[in-house]
Formats: sequence, structure tokens, C-alpha cells
Amino acid sequence: MLIGLSIRDVVLIETLDLEIEPGFTALTGETGAGKSILLDALGLALGERADRRLVRHGAERAQASAIFEIGTGHPAIALLEELDLPEAEDGRLVLSRSISLDGKSRAYVNDA
Repeated sequence: MLIGLSIRDVVLIETLDLEIEPGFTALTGETGAGKSILLDALGLALGERADRRLVRHGAERAQASAIFEIGTGHPAIALLEELDLPEAEDGRLVLSRSISLDGKSRAYVNDA
């Protein structure tokens, strides 16, 4: 379950740390309020095709991290072990990605 989204220098957002509580969550707002920017940042963290146009004007790179709560026995734990990636601490899995102005991106799983 997605429990958090951390955004740095994505389109119009300089800094945002969003905590998502258990239960139903809805994003609402007027046109231009930034709902699509949040979804673009989540897509960046999850590995969608990155576009350097996501980098906020005046910044060198855009960065997004999606934090997931995964329980014991979750299939992601076996995949982390299989790929020799760090285990989730406190039952959390953090997927992060950044893209720079030159279009190069870097992805991280639990900071590795």
C-alpha cells in the first residue's frame, strides 16, 4: 500500500512530502491545482518513461520517492532477495528516481 510520496523540483513543486493514511484517498482540486503533477511524480518513482520537462525551472534535477508499506510474506520481499537488493526496513519499500536536465535518470530501491 502506498503510504507516502516525496517530491523535489518536479514541474511547479519545489518540495512536497505527502503522507497517505490507510483507507480511501482521493485527489481533488481545481484545474491547474497540481493533481497531474502528483501522478507524474508517482510515475517517475515507479519507473515510467522519464521526461526532462519534469524538472522544475531553475532546478538541476527532479526527484520523486514512493514509500510503500509491505507486510511479511509480500512477494516484493522475495524479489528484493532474488535481485540482491536491500531488504525493506520497518516493512517499508522505498522506490526513488531522479532525472536531470540532460535527460539522464537514476533509480533506487531502498537507497541502493
